[in-house]
Amino acid sequence: MNDRLKRYRLPESAPNEEQSEWLARADKVAPIVEKYRDVAERDRKMPRPVYEALRDAGFTRMWVSREFGGEQVSLTAGMIALESLARLDASVSWQIGVQGAIGRLSDYLPEESSRRLFLDCDGFAVGGVKPSGLAEPVEGGYLLRGEWAMASGSAHADWLVCTSLLCKDWQPVLTPTGPDIVMLFVPVSKVRFLDTWYTVGLRGTGSNHYQVDEQFVPEELAVRKGRMVQAPPERPSRAYPIGYFDFGPFSTAPVALGVAEDALDAFHTAARAKTPSSGTQTLAANHVVQERFARAELAVYSARLLLFEAARQVEESGTAGEDLSSLVRLASATVGEATTAAVESAYTLAGTTSMYATSRLERAFRDVNTVTKHIALSYSHFETVGNFLLNSESLVMRR
Repeated sequence: MNDRLKRYRLPESAPNEEQSEWLARADKVAPIVEKYRDVAERDRKMPRPVYEALRDAGFTRMWVSREFGGEQVSLTAGMIALESLARLDASVSWQIGVQGAIGRLSDYLPEESSRRLFLDCDGFAVGGVKPSGLAEPVEGGYLLRGEWAMASGSAHADWLVCTSLLCKDWQPVLTPTGPDIVMLFVPVSKVRFLDTWYTVGLRGTGSNHYQVDEQFVPEELAVRKGRMVQAPPERPSRAYPIGYFDFGPFSTAPVALGVAEDALDAFHTAARAKTPSSGTQTLAANHVVQERFARAELAVYSARLLLFEAARQVEESGTAGEDLSSLVRLASATVGEATTAAVESAYTLAGTTSMYATSRLERAFRDVNTVTKHIALSYSHFETVGNFLLNSESLVMRR
């Protein structure tokens, strides 16, 4: 196995057969991912050879139904794959995670549309999930206009999803629960990209803004948000019975875990070799460093256990009600906090070593602080779930 995928870490359950297969696939693409890491960082997008290696290994359709050309892997196997890729390159893992999340819409779209997007095309279907566009219903579909941010993987996309506010006379329609939202798929030839992706971290994702001036989108390429809250409709082609928003955190949180694990591995190596200029012993022999490192390791380990336990319960139940959705959100927010704190601790303890662009800690620091800006990892979930738990009879955390 590639050295970057090995860990000295605390013990954990042995991977099952499917998980082992995806670890092996990550190991297979590792040399080409590592070869182009710096190129991706410089060019601010994924190099074509990396995309082709990931595509050929099945990563780009990992969480899509086999009926639509996907791998239809289990939730936990996909998470382990993302975690492993993130230890190699967070930008690569992030793009696969985004494709995994958008790919989940294949269970909501009409089957012919899903075949068109995911089986007949081999490029990414990605895009912006923040509703920053406007969609005016017309006969047979919608007129679309707007600008969206963070189209991760757009350099290799065939389709872009454009999340928009449903309008009447180009004014958003308000419902008792807020604006009505629709996600529309547009071929990449119909959008205009803006060169905006100059960021602290995840530089290799090519997450530029894009615009649509006014474009007709047929009804069969649209999914309304109201449907996505529920499980996808039952049909033979359905890959997962899990609702879109309950699935989403599992495509982002493993990226943060992988980045933190890589940072702790990098610090482990550095601490055993580095003796501070004013000291007589290595960092690894320093009692303060030992204590802080152990806390960082345990924080990441505990957050990982919580996230995988939430995933196990979701897989076991086949769906997520309010109680289980709360656990999913608490788990992803905990991952966000734990991984950020662990990376920042390792970055600080390493001293001047972590300042340089050649340091894995430097990149991990930038990447984790970008990954955890995603809403799925936001600390705001603690408040939302706390409100739910205090005002319900839920026993989600008291089993």
